[in-house]
Amino acid sequence: MQQDHILTVIFAVIAAVVLFQLYNVLGKKVGRQPEDDARSKPPLLPTAAAAPDQAAGRPGVLDAVTLASIAGLKARDPGFDPLRFLDGARQAHETIVRAYAAGDRETLKPLLTPTVMASFEAGIAAREARGETEVAEFLHPARADLEQASAEENRATAKVRFLAELRNTVTPADAAAEPQIDERRVAELWTFERTLGASDPNWVLARTEPAAA
Repeated sequence: MQQDHILTVIFAVIAAVVLFQLYNVLGKKVGRQPEDDARSKPPLLPTAAAAPDQAAGRPGVLDAVTLASIAGLKARDPGFDPLRFLDGARQAHETIVRAYAAGDRETLKPLLTPTVMASFEAGIAAREARGETEVAEFLHPARADLEQASAEENRATAKVRFLAELRNTVTPADAAAEPQIDERRVAELWTFERTLGASDPNWVLARTEPAAA
């Protein structure tokens, strides 16, 4: 009887040792834990240069060079918000591209300077003379990056680089002819301007030119 009691005690000790070893293994955290990441990463600092969502859904960032380039405009126009401006520029870009393809002069006129409007008008008139119709579609939201913004005398100027993937469908005058579909990636530098202190705060497109993709 005493021997059985001794065996019971021995088995209990062995079980306690095994459980302790299991706890040492299973009770430890394996791999990187969320709190490890929190300790290893520096805290994010708030910044006024966090740009709106871009085409890929990632927040863009205005670099130090761009921030320095807009300092002159900010000094003349403290209310200039580069983030809101970029958001509006993207909307204007899409509206203008679609309106030009559709030949929508009424939509284009308040968004363009007279010089650019005259150039667009010539392109629309030439397309109409050929009897063609055109539709422009954005395959993805365009990416917009602020290249520069400045102020000279009473005129504010801002340059935005757009990268877009477009599908243009041109329908010929001949109803029997097949529509021509062209998909392409376009990189352009658009220059917007507005008059400082004017009652109309809107920017208008003053120039377009090719840009590096």
